[in-house]
This record gives sequence, C-alpha cells and structure tokens, in this order.
Amino acid sequence: MIELRAEGLSKHYDDVEALAPTDLTIAPGEFFSLLGPSGCGKT
Repeated sequence: MIELRAEGLSKHYDDVEALAPTDLTIAPGEFFSLLGPSGCGKT
C-alpha cells in the first residue's frame, strides 16, 4: 500500500502566514478528511 506524505507545507497571502510549515503523513488504512467552508481553499 502507498503512504501519502507532505513535508513543509505552508501558505502565505502577501505578508500573512495562513499555514505555518506543517508535515502531514497519512498511513495505509487511515482515513483523512479536510473540512472547511465553501471558497476557503481546500482544493
């Protein structure tokens, strides 16, 4: 099975840090859901 890993994710809007550098690992068999209001940038 495949593991999904993202390291050092971050997001800035000009000088505003919306997401500090973050690591994410989703192991085989785990369930992950990203929730948020419409238009907030989940895609």
